[in-house]
Amino acid sequence: MDVVCSNCRAQFKIPDEKIPKGKVVLVPCPKCKEKFAVDTREKNGAPAPNGKAANGKAPAPPAAQAAPARKSLADEVSAGQYDAADKPFDYIDEGTLTALVCDSDSGIKARVRAALESLSYRVTEASTAREALKQMRFHVFDLVVLNEMFDTDQAENNHVLKYLGRLAISTRRQMFVALLSAEQRTMDNMAAFTKSVNIIVNMKNIDEVGNVLGAGVADNKSFYRPFNETLKKLGRL
Repeated sequence: MDVVCSNCRAQFKIPDEKIPKGKVVLVPCPKCKEKFAVDTREKNGAPAPNGKAANGKAPAPPAAQAAPARKSLADEVSAGQYDAADKPFDYIDEGTLTALVCDSDSGIKARVRAALESLSYRVTEASTAREALKQMRFHVFDLVVLNEMFDTDQAENNHVLKYLGRLAISTRRQMFVALLSAEQRTMDNMAAFTKSVNIIVNMKNIDEVGNVLGAGVADNKSFYRPFNETLKKLGRL
């Protein structure tokens, strides 16, 4: 065993069989003649001075480094290269209202599109979460209609909903988000608050989606009107 005198710092070897295991013993230093303690007790597998653990076994190899955290779909899309083909619109006149419909059911998309066009929205559709996130990367939509189960088998893993929750509040406030749900009740404000959306539309009421969205958007504009007018006066809007 390699040991070091605690008094004069001299280094020397002591045969392992000369020192009892699992104890603290006093050893005389051959140089300064002072006695110092040598601890051979096991200390959570820590290596002894001879490079072995106190139990005489080689120390365990270090644990493998944790695998890097998996990027979210939003992070992957944000880190991707620019592709003009992902832009939802080539040119939009000032004041044009825009909407994004995120639903995998072509029948539902057709009903929602018709309702939004009747409300004077220029509509684009997404069939996958990746497609929706790419389009939102290039444009802040006035209205987003999102199926709770869009491109996922678990509502809590909805990538688009997660992306919307990460937006800066100044950007998120510009968007009205409607969640299509088979579970939550239409216009359930508490459920909408829990889901971080503006309004809930139950799938049973899909034929009334135009009226529900029209009323919801109007209420939202009325609620934020004093706030937005103040921002305009301050030159921040």
